[in-house]
Amino acid sequence: MIATAQAFGVDIGGSGIKAAPVDLEKGEFAEPRLKILTPEVSTPQAVGEIVRQQLEHFDVPANVPVGVAFPAPVKPGQKLEWIANLDQSWVGVDITEALSEACGRPIVVVNDADAAGLAEQQFGAAKGQEGLVIATTLGTGIGTALIYNGALIPNTELGHIILDEKHLDAEKWASSGVREQKELGYKKWAKRLTKYYGLMEKYFNPDLFVVGGGVSRQSDKFLPYVDIKTPIVPAKLRNEAGIIGAAYYATTKA
Repeated sequence: MIATAQAFGVDIGGSGIKAAPVDLEKGEFAEPRLKILTPEVSTPQAVGEIVRQQLEHFDVPANVPVGVAFPAPVKPGQKLEWIANLDQSWVGVDITEALSEACGRPIVVVNDADAAGLAEQQFGAAKGQEGLVIATTLGTGIGTALIYNGALIPNTELGHIILDEKHLDAEKWASSGVREQKELGYKKWAKRLTKYYGLMEKYFNPDLFVVGGGVSRQSDKFLPYVDIKTPIVPAKLRNEAGIIGAAYYATTKA
């Protein structure tokens, strides 16, 4: 592994597993990432084998912290209760234990939205921000991360807050996936986002919203029309955030 990297990050998704050594002094990849398609049958054994291959590809030394961003709530020492985007055989498995065993080394696991939020707080759009930051990823669903004065409040699922009696689940009304499905224009979608972020603003009184996900590349088309009082800005690290955040998180647990 290249000498400028202090940690190694992996981002496990339903379609691809991405990994790279990370330079934590700059908050960026130390080498280009390696992406391997997620196995069609994405069991713990199959996914663990890919993570092991990625570690071997980059020749990651045994003393380098390894962090994995995982698409489910992560509670250290506890078995997974549910999962949406990987094989159901993960349910009842201790994720950290399974991946560590597959790789033959200690692995630190963090929820994928939390990893992205930490990356933005440490290196991206929320760097230096005090108080409460709510980082969101707008994709097929809505992922969320809460960070208060630099400390992560893990495993929030605020994409599922109830908007009102008609719209019971926020991400089924306001996600980027819904925008595409309903073929909504950006301004019309922004009205839905205003409803969502306005309710989050009311409940949590945050100091900053950070909006990530692939659609953040077009943030100028919708964020100016999200009518709330709290500052709301696009993420800077975008699709790199999961890997960078997982790598950073691993160093805090080493």
